[in-house]
Amino acid sequence: MPDAPAPAISDDRKAWEQAAAGQQSPPLTESQQEKAAQQVKQQEKQRIAGVVPNFNVSYDPDAAPLSRKQKLHLAFRTAIDPAAFGIAAFDAGLSQAQNDFPGYSQGAKGYAKRFGASYADNFDGTILGNAILPILLKQDPRYFRRGTGSFKSRLFYSLTTTVWSKSDNGKWGPNYSNVLGNLAAGGISNLYYPSSDRGAALTFERGITVTAYGAFGGVFNEFWPDIAKKIFKDKMAKLQPKVPASASPIPAPTPTAPR
Repeated sequence: MPDAPAPAISDDRKAWEQAAAGQQSPPLTESQQEKAAQQVKQQEKQRIAGVVPNFNVSYDPDAAPLSRKQKLHLAFRTAIDPAAFGIAAFDAGLSQAQNDFPGYSQGAKGYAKRFGASYADNFDGTILGNAILPILLKQDPRYFRRGTGSFKSRLFYSLTTTVWSKSDNGKWGPNYSNVLGNLAAGGISNLYYPSSDRGAALTFERGITVTAYGAFGGVFNEFWPDIAKKIFKDKMAKLQPKVPASASPIPAPTPTAPR
């Protein structure tokens, strides 16, 4: 009698079984690519109060991993969004009013330099931390909203995601992409900041400061849907993020786990 045929195992299951066994991130299957494409399309519609882009936030804890092209696409779309130029313009105006970076002087020329520096900082940090390094290190640059649990657990989770992130294989570990991206962007800024505002110490200071800001950004990403629901209610539903029912809870960060 011939041997009974072995049960067929889907490509998705094979890929994730290999990842669970400690192998490298599996290549995306066709079904995963289609799912990721649909999710990215939805993410590109996400804006805070209908204005500020919120493309790099996933409300689905089981979201499909992004391809290299999708990581670069999301980062570039965020970096060149009109809101990014508006934020840089506001930051430059505030910086000029406080006479930050006095080497730029005042007047229209000084404002233009501050605007260029502010936008360059944001562009470099976004492309490096959300695209280039996540591609090289196989990490997912998105913030995965938890949405469930106590306020304290959600607050702790949101604060730690700037240094603890999800990888393409579904595991969680140190967010090297974000931290190194911030430091690298700080290093690049030495090329255009005044000589009095350059140096290794200032580079690390900028990198640490941006990382800290990112932690508070994570808090906003976590609780923004709750805030929007209370502010806009049903009268301005278009300004509320579309948050699907949570498929499965996101595990709490465990910094002591080896990577």
